[in-house]
Amino acid sequence: MNTTRRRFLQTAAGAALAAPALTRAANLNGRGQHACIGVGGMGHNDLKNFLSHKKTKVVAICDVDSKHLAAAAKLAPEARTYSDWRELLAKEGDKVDSVNVAVPDHMHFSIAYSSVTAGKHVYCQKPLCHDVAEVRLLTEATRKAGVKTQLGTQAASGGGDRTFIHHIKAGVIGKIKRVVLCSNRPGAIESYRFVGPRPKDPLPAPEHLNWDLWTGSAPVRPYAPNIYHPAKWRSWIDFGTGWSGDIGCHVFDATWKALGLTAPKTMIAKVQESWKKSKVRQGDTWPQSDHITWTFPGTKMTEKDEITVEWFDGLIYPPEEVQALFSGKPYPPESAMVIGTKGVMILPNGQMPILIPADTFKEVHPPKLDPRNHYHHFCDAVHGEAKNESYFEQTGPMTEAILLGTVAIRNPDTLLEWDAKKLAIPNSVEANKMLRRAYRAGWSVGGF
Repeated sequence: MNTTRRRFLQTAAGAALAAPALTRAANLNGRGQHACIGVGGMGHNDLKNFLSHKKTKVVAICDVDSKHLAAAAKLAPEARTYSDWRELLAKEGDKVDSVNVAVPDHMHFSIAYSSVTAGKHVYCQKPLCHDVAEVRLLTEATRKAGVKTQLGTQAASGGGDRTFIHHIKAGVIGKIKRVVLCSNRPGAIESYRFVGPRPKDPLPAPEHLNWDLWTGSAPVRPYAPNIYHPAKWRSWIDFGTGWSGDIGCHVFDATWKALGLTAPKTMIAKVQESWKKSKVRQGDTWPQSDHITWTFPGTKMTEKDEITVEWFDGLIYPPEEVQALFSGKPYPPESAMVIGTKGVMILPNGQMPILIPADTFKEVHPPKLDPRNHYHHFCDAVHGEAKNESYFEQTGPMTEAILLGTVAIRNPDTLLEWDAKKLAIPNSVEANKMLRRAYRAGWSVGGF
């Protein structure tokens, strides 16, 4: 980007950020004006969902990959197109009510924070941010701005998650003693988790991809095909948050809400030995398998004044005694199990919960719930017609806890203490440094 263009974007973006929150939907055909930032892969699905909401009009789309942008333009031919999200916010600042963010994790905060502080309602894919400190600042900015927000935990609006929450709050399985979360999805290691090493020789990015914009706030890395864009970026510490960061928000969400959890007291992680023995991998990529244990303060829904929550992924599986509670059936590879004083309940991700033992709970029926589309529920909230399901003030603290788990992964076998008020890990200087990263020069947003 040349100097003149950079100054234009900075000046225009500053003006957009200073603009007050406006409500344009009432005088623009009664439809909310929406911008989609990131329209490839998951973002393409997000676009289709926003297009299908009767009171929402997609007026702008953005992607650093011109092939993704061209495909999205076929679905939304009237939408104005951009490759740089900063330019979109600068030029569309007085024209859009809401945006959604579907880009690699390392750019979530920059786009979401810039949008929130400009008075835009924001739907952001999970995890909310790349770093713990980013989550805290975004959550606080959202509260101050008073905008509607939604984390992309689509199952949170489904009947399964909501029934699970209902049963726990109703005391169906009694007080909760233990929580076991897992994502041992078959084939995930081979498909999504790259072990390195980082390529040393730079290659030119294809013409359809603006690699500098894709890299954004992360350190400059040589482009290489098939290991970053479009999918395997999740494996890299610079860009993604590992498997627990990616899927953890989905699997943890219902339990977090049902138990009313707050900030953890401690966290510790065990990881695969091959990753621990490789300094190169530790500096570049996430391990392919890990086990995180958090200790949370107890709540009125727990048996004791502390509750342990465990996460298992990759080839590290929930212990046999936990799997045995599923009555000899194949254990759901992506699920949340809560063990209570009166029984057990397991929630396979995106499905209805299962009460165990079945005979004990045969008279327990799911509540009658209205059907919801997670995207549409956000749009309805923007129009004042509903309270959105996964707003940032609620999901922000959960995301902090999940990302503290990723800090524990990078400091394996070490019990880390957490001071939520001070946003600090007081017993580890090294781990404390991992709560926030330094942005690449020229990409500072919100003090980062």
